[in-house]
Amino acid sequence: MRQFIRTCLCGHLHEDHRRLLRELEQVKLMIGKQEAERVRTLRIKRLQDAEFHVFSQFGEDGIIQYLISHVPIQHHTCVELGVGNYEESNTRFLLMNNNWKGLIVNADTEHITYVKSEQSGNLRYRHHLEAVSSFITKEHVNTLLEKYGIRGDIGLLSLDIDGVDYWVFEAIQSISPRIVVLEYNSVFGDTHMITVPYKKDFDRRKEHHSLLYFGASLPALVHLAKKKGYVFVGSNSAGNNAFFVRKDVARGLPHLSAKQGYVENLYRESSDEQGNLTYVSEKKEQRKIIENCLVYNVLLKKTVLYKKFL
Repeated sequence: MRQFIRTCLCGHLHEDHRRLLRELEQVKLMIGKQEAERVRTLRIKRLQDAEFHVFSQFGEDGIIQYLISHVPIQHHTCVELGVGNYEESNTRFLLMNNNWKGLIVNADTEHITYVKSEQSGNLRYRHHLEAVSSFITKEHVNTLLEKYGIRGDIGLLSLDIDGVDYWVFEAIQSISPRIVVLEYNSVFGDTHMITVPYKKDFDRRKEHHSLLYFGASLPALVHLAKKKGYVFVGSNSAGNNAFFVRKDVARGLPHLSAKQGYVENLYRESSDEQGNLTYVSEKKEQRKIIENCLVYNVLLKKTVLYKKFL
């Protein structure tokens, strides 16, 4: 009898928890919808002025809502490469608020489990969302996109794989997103066009214990985006995501240089060799930690030790 009572109580508690999560999500969506209406009419001097977040890590939801109100979007399709479990993402609000369809890809399977769960409100049932588990490389990214019917002109691409982002973006040819969100490594600064060299199995956690060695500098991404037909329109206030718009649909939006749009992040996520956070604050000190790591200069097309830029 006691076991029966405990089982019943646990069942009620779980149901109450799920109900509260659903209600919280509805409140977040309602507030997000109001914020989205607000940013559409804003006259702003910088993208950060449009920030708000519902499901994004920082203010990306607001910036994206602002951009889709100023960029004509013909096909309401989004792709997010690197998503964690999808509780926190750059495309989920687009999916739920704007009724876009999407493809999300991550190396692990936690995002697939989440979108199928009751905790997510059965996202995959209520929305046109494909969740795929795959390690993302430049060799197969186009094949992957085409396999799920994603090709040509789409609304938005978000790329955040904490590694060879530069090389994957360079390789993408099967889609032509009107808006692109790219993560940059603030530690690399606003001057040098550098990225980690390409490595098919790059793993940020294994490449350097500090976790500071990954991705590309903002100048490198701006340089590449320009070659691919995009203009840089700004960064988020957290200093980790840069926003680009395809040049043919970027009328009325700012065209910034990397130095004009660079935002230094204040993260203190460096760790020691035992995996303990060291809370190193100064960028000069952070750069010193990874000075013996190799970086690729995209302008000179040469791989050198990072200390050459210090």
